[in-house]
Amino acid sequence: MSAYVVAQIQINDPEEYQHYLAGFMPVFKKHGGELLATPKNQTIVVERNWAYPNTVMMKFPSLAAAQAWCEDPDYKALAEYRNRSADSNLVIVEGIS
Repeated sequence: MSAYVVAQIQINDPEEYQHYLAGFMPVFKKHGGELLATPKNQTIVVERNWAYPNTVMMKFPSLAAAQAWCEDPDYKALAEYRNRSADSNLVIVEGIS
């Protein structure tokens, strides 16, 4: 069963954030990740509040694959760049079978 990661991001230091982006795809693809939407895609808030203006949606082949990506030491090292350069929220959502 697929799993989805939804991230809300406010980039505060674009230069530092580029370090995160530079290494993102190889680690992401290693775990079977597929991008469904990036900040280049429009986000329209229809109810209540959405914490940050940029949204990223990702798909993984399974909940285990999504969790393995989050726990991958290479990703954790990259995430430090994101944490220093942006405010963000990430959730993993298990898909419907």
